[in-house]
Amino acid sequence: MRTQEKTNKPQPWHKALAQPAKEFTTTTLKILFGKIPEDLSGTYFQNGTGRLQRGNQSVGHWFDGDGAILRVAIGESQATGTYRYVKTKGYLEETAANKFLYGNYGRRYPGPLWKHIPGLFTGNSVKNAANTAVFALPDKLLALWEAGNPHSLDLETLETYGIDSLGWLNTAQQFSAHPLRDPISGEIYSIGVTPQCQLKIYRCNNTFNLIKQVSIPLKTVPMVHSFVIAGPYLVFLVSPVVIDPLKLLLNQQSFAEAAEWKAQQGTRILIVDRETLNTVSDSNTDDWFQWHYGNGCIETDGSIRIDFVRFDDFTHINKVLREVPTGHIKTEAYGRLWQIRLEPTSGKVLSNECVLDRDCEFPKVAASKVGQPWQHTYFMMHRDGVSTGANWFGALGRFNYVTGQLLQADLGEGYYANEPMHVSNLNGKNWLLDVVFNANEHQSEFWIFDADTLGEPICRLALPSTIPLGFHGTWQSNS
Repeated sequence: MRTQEKTNKPQPWHKALAQPAKEFTTTTLKILFGKIPEDLSGTYFQNGTGRLQRGNQSVGHWFDGDGAILRVAIGESQATGTYRYVKTKGYLEETAANKFLYGNYGRRYPGPLWKHIPGLFTGNSVKNAANTAVFALPDKLLALWEAGNPHSLDLETLETYGIDSLGWLNTAQQFSAHPLRDPISGEIYSIGVTPQCQLKIYRCNNTFNLIKQVSIPLKTVPMVHSFVIAGPYLVFLVSPVVIDPLKLLLNQQSFAEAAEWKAQQGTRILIVDRETLNTVSDSNTDDWFQWHYGNGCIETDGSIRIDFVRFDDFTHINKVLREVPTGHIKTEAYGRLWQIRLEPTSGKVLSNECVLDRDCEFPKVAASKVGQPWQHTYFMMHRDGVSTGANWFGALGRFNYVTGQLLQADLGEGYYANEPMHVSNLNGKNWLLDVVFNANEHQSEFWIFDADTLGEPICRLALPSTIPLGFHGTWQSNS
């Protein structure tokens, strides 16, 4: 994302965030263009911040908004949509009070210090917003937020059941918004960074029952947003972002304000055996920051290959995300697709290079390729000739690691992307799904692309109300 000359008028994409989103019950979606593929069958879920205001108050950061889930069910060439807020304890209490009652990523706790200090450890001073990602299990949907337990919801109605410990999490225990499922074993992995400077790693079976957990001591409280599976390993690229715990404890700063960039520390590379959860190697390299990985795998020579969207530092992208709710992005930050190769037993960096010098984010691969050798990484990116974050992302991209070719789908002037979702069926047909905001008509739409060609969408569906620009989604196939 890059800077653009400031104007008094928010950018067109901000219309999607300007007002709290409106819920809707299950509704048949109108086809605006094309037709729904007959052999596409399953359910798409996406999480994001449904509201960024409460009374006359605004959030301090894009990550502070209340979570809201979009569900699009597709089958027999028809589609229905449902959209509901996650009815967290904080959401219900703040709705009744019509004001903010909790701290969050970008907001300090508004109450007294004597309540805030114990509340940091019990979850009573910081709101679990359940706003970052979703994970579908056979009997429930999990709404995820990385600093606390998941919330569980009904898979069809999106009714909130409540906080879900999964049968083994402690109260307010940290749990990643980016768990990963191995497509071969079905096992699920997740993490959490504790205030006691520990990285907890969880290995679970295919229904999230705990198999094993370990704690890796950390010298500081870093920001570990996500990780990657690479064959028999879990890999963590720990950027030099350090949270000042004293400023949090004394309620002097929010999490976003207390996060300091310590470039001199470099990036820590932790490689962990996926089965035993034992540390294989622990090394350091140059400094950078990443939120998200595309994928990882083991190459034929035994090296680890990983791709991710890399930023030069944390400070600037954090400021950009604070500015998103205002509609005026003034700060320059630029994310590129990078690829790193590592020697597992030493953590030595064999190569680390930019493979696509285009501003992009939310890299994704096919679910069947997670942790396995892969060819294509998908992401949202800027349209050709548009390189500024103030314009938001108006295109989807697919990078081919075999040919080095970039394939693009330009959404058009005034259309804005969310994280793309690759889905496929048993016959090997591939699609790319995306929630698109049409600022020209102030309407949110659900687009279906042929993932092998991109280009024009093969179907566009109208959603009943505006869906704010969101975060992460998942797909549950009917087959």
